[in-house]
Amino acid sequence: MTIRVVLADDHPMYRYGLTAILEQAEAIDVVASVGDGESLISAVGDLSPDVVLTDLSMPRFDGIAAITQLLRAQPSLPILVLTMHEDDAHVFAALRAGASGYLVKGSDGEEIVRAVRSVASGDAVYGGAVARRIVAFYSGSQVESPTARAFPDLTPREREVLELLAAGCRNHEIARRLGMSEKTVRNHVSQVLTKLQVPDRTAAALKAKESGISPPADLR
Repeated sequence: MTIRVVLADDHPMYRYGLTAILEQAEAIDVVASVGDGESLISAVGDLSPDVVLTDLSMPRFDGIAAITQLLRAQPSLPILVLTMHEDDAHVFAALRAGASGYLVKGSDGEEIVRAVRSVASGDAVYGGAVARRIVAFYSGSQVESPTARAFPDLTPREREVLELLAAGCRNHEIARRLGMSEKTVRNHVSQVLTKLQVPDRTAAALKAKESGISPPADLR
């Protein structure tokens, strides 16, 4: 039996590479590849796939909103998340929404193929880093992120924006990396400046660095 997959990610080249990996595998067919949450919902409604493979940061419905809406219509639909986010906020938001599995980008092709097959057969799948976070959470030993410790008043999204500010990212790059509009980024930056009580983004970045905040792994 061929597993029919709808794939959603807002980076065209990543979608292209991921599609190639999946279609090289035996009995997996990518029936649609889309770049935003609204298109994902439409494609699933039109094509009735066996598995959805989706990022979380996307325009026009983010991944969490899309998962929630898809499962409201098809409660048994297997949805596998593949994203750059491995913090507790994103992991548990996806699990609460009903995702069947959660992998972090950087997973190799074989792991992704295995995960697609596993969720198609009804299993739950979590990458190693995510599984450790889940175990730590339920054992009460989870480690709070440095950003959350230093700036507890910030929302998870504002913490992500601050970490990217500290790495020197401009608004257009933050928008691209987090899957939001530049206007939304500007609003988040304004909130960050207000909560940190600093006059500008340079001061916010300096305060973050002084507090020991590290940039995302791929910007170090």
